[in-house]
Amino acid sequence: MSGESRESRGAQGGFEPTLPYLVKQVELAVRAHLDAAVRPAGLTPLQYTAMTVLERHPGLTSARLARNSFVTAQSMADIINALLTRGLIERHRDPDDRRRLVLSLTPAGTELLDTYREPVAQLESRMLQGMSDARARALRESLLQCRTNLMTDVDGSTDLDGARDTARRGA
Repeated sequence: MSGESRESRGAQGGFEPTLPYLVKQVELAVRAHLDAAVRPAGLTPLQYTAMTVLERHPGLTSARLARNSFVTAQSMADIINALLTRGLIERHRDPDDRRRLVLSLTPAGTELLDTYREPVAQLESRMLQGMSDARARALRESLLQCRTNLMTDVDGSTDLDGARDTARRGA
């Protein structure tokens, strides 16, 4: 794709923000609203995200949870410790490979997520305000495609299974 086909000049001849810049701005706004929503429960947006990933994919290792939550392994270790201490997740042996430790939500974790479904749905509605259902669907599909396009890690490994699972569920 050439620079000409994605020219960033606006109607007045000035430059429009690049897509990576706009995506980052949306991420920061969503994170601020999510922080305000989950703070009363003593959660951070990253802890909430990790819990929602575990809800969709129970039995993940901490390394896989870190990748699927878009944080480093070191940051995930802190998140896991906080959630374990609060009894929101549990660590247990993988029944298929007893050498591996995997993580799952506890009933208390599921209950906590249940209380935040409506506020998070309201945040999504606010974000999509003014868009038709078709346009919102197109945005979701476009973002999923962008994510899939970028799922190759710097080391060449991929996590396309997680991306495909999430895409199928629309999460």
